[in-house]
Amino acid sequence: MAGYLKFAGPLLDETTLAGVDAVLRSGHIASGPWVQKFEARLSAFCGGRPVRVLTSATAAVEVALQLCGIGPGDEVITSAQSFFTVLNMIVKVGATPVFVDCDLVTRNIDLRQIEAAITPRTRAIIPTHYPGALVDMDALFALAQRHGLRVIEDAALVIGSRWKGRNVGAFGDLTTFSFHPNKNITSIEGGALVVNDDAEAKRVEALRFHGITYLPDRTRDVAFPGGKFNLPDVNARIGHAQLERLPQFLTRRRALVDRYFAKLATDSPCVLPPQPKDGDDGHSWNMFCVLLPLDRMTISRKQFRDALEVRGIATGVSYEALHLCTLGRRYGGHEGQFPNAERIARETVTLPLHPGMTEADVDRVCAAVAEVLAAGRK
Repeated sequence: MAGYLKFAGPLLDETTLAGVDAVLRSGHIASGPWVQKFEARLSAFCGGRPVRVLTSATAAVEVALQLCGIGPGDEVITSAQSFFTVLNMIVKVGATPVFVDCDLVTRNIDLRQIEAAITPRTRAIIPTHYPGALVDMDALFALAQRHGLRVIEDAALVIGSRWKGRNVGAFGDLTTFSFHPNKNITSIEGGALVVNDDAEAKRVEALRFHGITYLPDRTRDVAFPGGKFNLPDVNARIGHAQLERLPQFLTRRRALVDRYFAKLATDSPCVLPPQPKDGDDGHSWNMFCVLLPLDRMTISRKQFRDALEVRGIATGVSYEALHLCTLGRRYGGHEGQFPNAERIARETVTLPLHPGMTEADVDRVCAAVAEVLAAGRK
């Protein structure tokens, strides 16, 4: 019998493990030289823009909002289809989240609804990028520029994705990345914030470490409240090694996604993500999500997932509709408000996808999906 197939997971090689051992023996186990090396490598990846690493992408979103001076009385527009991070951090800094819907297939934020949602209190837009086709970045930034808004890209899922030949993070305004174990690269826990200039980078350094700045005599001062989000060197050492292997990971992910499309695109009743055009290397494919045809099934999504679990195949759900969670409802969220986000929240299933998989693993998943769907068809 085939072994249990995780739906996500990192690849850590012996060189990386030996590097962690060396860091632990060096005495620099808090933020130190490897943080600086990791930031420099990320900066090069992002076209030379300043990058600062933090303990998570959540911390990066919070710091980005603080960097923009966003707080009570301000509104931030974001998609109703995303992880809880963006909603939580908008509320945490005292601002008001304003939701809009997304495209059903690409799951990208609806730019037309953004335009309609802008008010005099709007300060920023936070789009969540999904694996696959990115939102029209040129149109997004043109919209923001017309209205004088900041853009904080939630790029947690898409490090390695490209827009017109440029890496996400190499252009734009502010970009946040995640290095959680389920992402394209990992530092176990960790995240990064890409900023525009050295002045913003210096402020991020203070915001991630108590708000502390150093005076000429090397005493310290705090002029604004900061957090404690500095990344340890052990994590940075792992992240640095993972970033070096990102091209390899992306190549494997794209090959697995090609296999999924080959197996599912012709006869699956599920709604699939957009299939890349031949030769298009701009998609980083952190996840492969499908929408189940629940209206034609006698089983629920949970029963579908349970049936795959019995067959040794793990799945995920990405993501709930933010406006319908308890916190989102406090800001006016209700059923029927954003139909695409709500349908995705009801019907989506994330199938296994990580660089440790083989094409045979994809074949196994697709065969199981077909079997369960056939048994559960009305």
